[in-house]
Amino acid sequence: MEFRVLGPVSAWRDGSEVPLDGAKQRTVLAALLLARGRTVSDAQLCQLLWGEQPPATFAAQLYNYVSRLRRYLGDGVEIVRQWSGYVIRIGGSRLDIEEFERLAGLGRDALRGGRHEEAAQWLHEALALWRGTTLANVTDHLVEAEAHRMSELRTAALEHRIEADLMLGRQAELVLELTDLVAGQPLHERLRSQLMTALLRCDRQADALAVYHEGRRVLADELGVDPGPALVEAYRAVLAGSAPPAAEVAPRAEPGWRDVRPAMLPPGAQDFCGRGQELRELTGLLAEPSSAAPPRALLTGMAGVGKTALALRAAHLCRGDFPDGQLYADLGGTRGNATDPSDVLGWFLRSLGNTEQAIPRRLDERERLYRSQLAGRRMLVVLDNAADYAQVRPLLPGDPSCRVILTCRGRLSELPGVTRLEVGILDPAQALDLFATIVGPQRVAAEPAAAHRIVQLCGRLSIGIRVAAARLIARPHWSLRYLAQRLADERFRLDELRLGTLDVRARIEGSYQGLAAESQVALRRLALLETADFPIWVAARVLGVPRWVGEEVAENLVDARLLEIAGSDGGRRQRHRFHDLVRVFAREKADPVDRRMMAGGPPASAGPRVRVPA
Repeated sequence: MEFRVLGPVSAWRDGSEVPLDGAKQRTVLAALLLARGRTVSDAQLCQLLWGEQPPATFAAQLYNYVSRLRRYLGDGVEIVRQWSGYVIRIGGSRLDIEEFERLAGLGRDALRGGRHEEAAQWLHEALALWRGTTLANVTDHLVEAEAHRMSELRTAALEHRIEADLMLGRQAELVLELTDLVAGQPLHERLRSQLMTALLRCDRQADALAVYHEGRRVLADELGVDPGPALVEAYRAVLAGSAPPAAEVAPRAEPGWRDVRPAMLPPGAQDFCGRGQELRELTGLLAEPSSAAPPRALLTGMAGVGKTALALRAAHLCRGDFPDGQLYADLGGTRGNATDPSDVLGWFLRSLGNTEQAIPRRLDERERLYRSQLAGRRMLVVLDNAADYAQVRPLLPGDPSCRVILTCRGRLSELPGVTRLEVGILDPAQALDLFATIVGPQRVAAEPAAAHRIVQLCGRLSIGIRVAAARLIARPHWSLRYLAQRLADERFRLDELRLGTLDVRARIEGSYQGLAAESQVALRRLALLETADFPIWVAARVLGVPRWVGEEVAENLVDARLLEIAGSDGGRRQRHRFHDLVRVFAREKADPVDRRMMAGGPPASAGPRVRVPA
């Protein structure tokens, strides 16, 4: 198949266009394609489809758009439900914007290398992929969100193509084109300077000066600024009667970059204990020869379960196996403000010994340089708190001699070549060991029953145990029994499990805020059930929606690690349960409407009371 977004949005199979139903369905397709492998949340899709005033039935309508797309696109293309949103996997299908970026990248590289004929050819081919007005048949909301970025991509490639053509002496052909471009973008200084260069090389010095003075006036009138360096340089060249030189090639890394051995790992937890089986498996994967194991290990589990502590413990234990260095980045995916992979590559490239001038600006160029500099080296890369596969993909080394540890609440199902390790809550003995390691074995030995009660009230969750222990260290006059009494009251438990930057509520809040609105409602209402576990169809009942919508919501909550699978027959008959602290958090969030509905409020406003069978 072929997908086109550089013009009207369309899908093609074997040379024939696939029929799509109107602007909204094309908007869903375009949004998924432009996400380039990243999950697009329901909230984002809702905004792109309807703006600030979505219909009450937006969830069902969105589901219908996606279902029809799946039917129209057929085999070979998957639209997968993931993390309260959707992601499209096009396999070997062609996407015109990806082809454009590949050709434009080849053109830029050739231009920097002085291969002007080759550069012009690649860039002409890239620009030929643009077919009319970008995103011409989608909603205005999507155009507003994406059109400017796509226009910038095209303009950058156009500037490079004109530069290559100028170097090949094609100035006479360029004058008319550049005149039209400058008329349409009078504030664009780079295009104006290129027009001046083309005019000068055509022996039209006076016209070139007129173009400069017009630009200076427009900049002053519209923006109140003077011409920038590119335009001033072109002006000086016109006055001197000689065309300015071609754009300088960005300097490359210093010759000694291979001698740099980055050591970016933060210190691990000195009180780390337990996790013996997981630690053995993880260190075994890292120590294996390159050909004997997948080069990536993913630690996945709920918020606060201890994924980062385990990853850093294994990384420090295996440092000797990676003599060329270790790279580390917190990707911020659990805080709702995921770090741009381009910024992470900038940190990594600087740590590898590159000067600021040697680091390219574009993500794809940074990615190529990063993989080139890791090739043939034995390095460990730790990517902590990943948001999704699209964020991680540019940061993965290409050489299997480099190993990667990732942590993520989700399972990153698109990630190839990975061993997934599920990090669950601590077993009772491990939880008590961690508590005793921090508080001190003497205090635990003096009040063993209270110590056991505390770790149980913390849900045997690593961060909860650490906070409880830290509070006892901060208040040595407290007994363990007194803290257990304070934790016993659910209304204040999460207040007790907060000390400085250690905050159980904040960790769970990060997962909650990543949910779509209907998933948040379902979580709050399900937490009000007085039952240990419940069947999957209950999610539909508490929302008052069809069963298939409720099942999607429940699966989203499982993906976000806010619900657990209590039992399953491998299909639709599933039962779910809460972790104790997640239930406490969700009950805190419940509003009066949630409580009335679950208590059997007026059917006209909230629906019938939900009764859950055993």
